Amino acid sequence: MVTERTVVIVVDDNSGFLKSVARLLTVHGFAVSVFDSAEALLDNNAVQTAACLLLDIHLGGISGIELQRRLVASGSKCPVIFMTAIDDDATRKKAQDAGCIAYLRKPFAPQLLLDAISKAAV
Repeated sequence: MVTERTVVIVVDDNSGFLKSVARLLTVHGFAVSVFDSAEALLDNNAVQTAACLLLDIHLGGISGIELQRRLVASGSKCPVIFMTAIDDDATRKKAQDAGCIAYLRKPFAPQLLLDAISKAAV
């Protein structure tokens, strides 16, 4: 019997961070797809299979917030968890206005991420 695992998409331009988050989520039973840029995700139709997205706000090209706006404009209803190492009131407000399920400040405790994914993937 094959059980389908919950798919989480992670977009971050830090390869070390992508590897560590992918490892953490895999150990906890999630299927993980990683992308090093918003553009790479937009060139792929993986969002259709995802239970939620974990997006870094400050990416090298298109920001995580702009990525979320583009996905919503294209009809995506996939829940988003934003994360950032550069936290300020303006960034937090933009993320909340874009409609995130959770907002995580890097570095964050693994359990905070797992709780946010559980909330998003219901």
